[in-house]
Amino acid sequence: MKLYIKYMVSLRCKMLVMEELKKLGLNYVFVDLGVVEIPVNITLDQRNQLKKNLLKSGLELLDDKRSIIIEKIKNIIVEMIHYSDELPKVNYSDYISEKLGYDYTYLANMFSEVKGITIQQFIIIHKIERVKELLIYDELTLTEISHRLHYSSVAHLSNQFKKNTGLTPTYYKQLKNKRKRSLEDL
Repeated sequence: MKLYIKYMVSLRCKMLVMEELKKLGLNYVFVDLGVVEIPVNITLDQRNQLKKNLLKSGLELLDDKRSIIIEKIKNIIVEMIHYSDELPKVNYSDYISEKLGYDYTYLANMFSEVKGITIQQFIIIHKIERVKELLIYDELTLTEISHRLHYSSVAHLSNQFKKNTGLTPTYYKQLKNKRKRSLEDL
């Protein structure tokens, strides 16, 4: 039996869900971003208790099909951008469609209707967050970051970054360095 969980986007969330399952005496086959597979069906009482316990931690057990599909789309994007070293070589639309087994137009329309933004906008938001993360780590050049996240050029990355944050990537990195120096002066 698969259970789908909203807002489950990190390793910490996965560990929290595993702990809650353990508390309820529920074994699991696997726990991944947004999904848990349990070898047996759970009772309504167990489901309600799990739902209540997860809610205390800001996670939500999903029930309806649309919410489950939306959460799957979000998890695929988060995993693709934040947790893989190399983005897929195919179009994101093909990748998402193939992963979920639905027509991309159907998925895109549903996502926009429910979330109020397009899948592409959601991808851009996450790519910019990933760029910020990589800039702060200071291990890659902007050219390397641009290549890793499949931007057509550093200029394209910079334009998208500025459009979304109001800052250039270079200025963002300088701010980080200024904060770091300020903390060292304390």
